Amino acid sequence: MLTILVEAQGSTDNNLRFGGPTSASTIVAMFNPNRLTVSRSVSWPNQNAAKRDTPESQFIGGEPATLSVDLFFDTYDTDEEQADKKSVKKLYTDKLLHLTTVEQHGDKHRPPVCRLTWGAQGMFFQGVLQQIETQFTMFVENGFPVRATNRCTFKQWVSTMTDLEKQNLMSSDVAKVWIVKRGQTLASIAAQEYGDPRQWQFIAEANGIDNPLALSPGMSLMLPARQVAWSGGTGP
Repeated sequence: MLTILVEAQGSTDNNLRFGGPTSASTIVAMFNPNRLTVSRSVSWPNQNAAKRDTPESQFIGGEPATLSVDLFFDTYDTDEEQADKKSVKKLYTDKLLHLTTVEQHGDKHRPPVCRLTWGAQGMFFQGVLQQIETQFTMFVENGFPVRATNRCTFKQWVSTMTDLEKQNLMSSDVAKVWIVKRGQTLASIAAQEYGDPRQWQFIAEANGIDNPLALSPGMSLMLPARQVAWSGGTGP
């Protein structure tokens, strides 16, 4: 079944942890959807060029992918008497709506990241619930909704560190990941990357490092894009 695993409390952007299939926050689709729509766009603005019928295009960057899916839930088709039917809102749709709030999601002060999994293929999308439209289509005499369709749009979410690790970036005018080697310091890394050892504070701030000497081999550092005057430094 299509399952939505929700980010667990205590996880960090660079170390995501999720609840398991039986976690209280996990949402399992009552019926598998018959359609998934994935879309993605990238920016290729035209560049002014004289004496050209077709202007030159320059790649600027990509937009996160989006996944659209309809989820159907029903609490009417049970053996219970009508007066005892459970509210589909309380059991299911409120859990989906909770994915758009910051309440009770720990100290992140943002809605949780979700992982969508399905059968043997496992996780096929990671993102945040960007939009939800719930239609209640059936009610019992006491007013409880017992049938609902949820049109959900998830927006792809990838941590900065994970995204940078996939890139092959060599210039200091773009952000990248640096793997610390034995004997390296923030000052030596700044000298190689930016051509100025004084830029070590810039790296420390980007990685939340209070002690510039507390580096260990194999540690990953994010080196933000930096416009500096080069003075003979070399890349990693």
